[in-house]
Amino acid sequence: MERVVVTGMGAVTPVGNDIESFWNSLKAGTCGIDKITRFDTTDFKVKLAAEVKNFDITQYVDKREARRMDANCHFALAAAQQAVDQAGLKEGNFDPYRTGVIFGSGVGGLQVAEEEIVKLEHKGPSRVSPLAIPEMIANMAAAYISMRFGFKGENYCPVSACATGNHAIGEAMRAIRHGYQDVVICGGTENAIIPISMAGFQNMKAVHTGEDPTCASVPFDARRSGFVMGEGAGCLVLESLSHAQARGATILAEVAGYAASGDAYHITSPDPEGEAAARAILGAITDAGLTPADVDYVNAHGTSTPINEKYETIAIKKAFGDEAYNVNVSSTKSMTGHLLGAAAAIEAIACICAINDSIIPPTIGYVEKDPDCDLNITPNKAVEKTVNVAISNALGFGGHNATVLFKKV
Repeated sequence: MERVVVTGMGAVTPVGNDIESFWNSLKAGTCGIDKITRFDTTDFKVKLAAEVKNFDITQYVDKREARRMDANCHFALAAAQQAVDQAGLKEGNFDPYRTGVIFGSGVGGLQVAEEEIVKLEHKGPSRVSPLAIPEMIANMAAAYISMRFGFKGENYCPVSACATGNHAIGEAMRAIRHGYQDVVICGGTENAIIPISMAGFQNMKAVHTGEDPTCASVPFDARRSGFVMGEGAGCLVLESLSHAQARGATILAEVAGYAASGDAYHITSPDPEGEAAARAILGAITDAGLTPADVDYVNAHGTSTPINEKYETIAIKKAFGDEAYNVNVSSTKSMTGHLLGAAAAIEAIACICAINDSIIPPTIGYVEKDPDCDLNITPNKAVEKTVNVAISNALGFGGHNATVLFKKV
């Protein structure tokens, strides 16, 4: 089987619109959460979100084309352009039919759907945009990436809520590992700071409704009371080691392990026993030919909801056994908020940066210990530590669990 490596990364996030600024913000413990500016929140309980700031899509796409896309495609194309540029992919050094795109989204073009439904109700069916369907369907980010760069290999869109990004990365790894593709551009994108999604999440009591950004997203803290919505995209270029070496690419890390599972338990709650999530974690470690003692860092799903961290702690303990208290754990959602389908993609990037920089990013806002979350949480400040192996957990509504393991090359 082929070994699979990362040769390019790109990010558009609430704390930076490229890899350098994103990673510097995580190391500095920068909070990307603030008052919602996307819409009037007067009638909403939820007031805070982690919005992408100072983003100009025209750096990547001309205005006319940009108007024909939902913002989730804007974020995806920007992140993909960064990743492809860093990887050095250009005409002649890859086979288009062996270069795929596996790029997902949790909700796709929900903003377009919301806007077009309003038109339908108030102005009639003749006023609905003829581009409504291609703008709203979740696979469009993957489609636009393939068209932009001429990638003609496998092309599809995983949609598994908050596990989407890890499913995309893991399936990209498998496609290369087993010889179906040489290169796969993978990741996730999301544009969900819009009235319909925020109303839905607030009414299911899933989001934080306070107004102080410093204690809004506090994973593993006893005060946690709901996640904070984020937005953006993360993109990775994966390729076989032999392909990367043949074209002289710079290798950032190895994607060495992946496993996924399903809770078969509840539409929103993780399984309180954590068994399936633990199997995904341990499965990724075993897939890499390693043991729990080899893992230096866990980027936890850590959504800042009362039940997630309690049950994720149980899963980590089951997977790691006696090593559970030795491994550094943090949730970068304390800074970025929760990017839904893009979350795992930017958190995978955080793992790779941790490996290359020998730094564990912190969980900021951590003040009150929770006895149910008694792991090595890495509170408030980044920690210098050699990181040879890092794993990223993702748990999605519906019981979707996916874990990806990265290794220093």
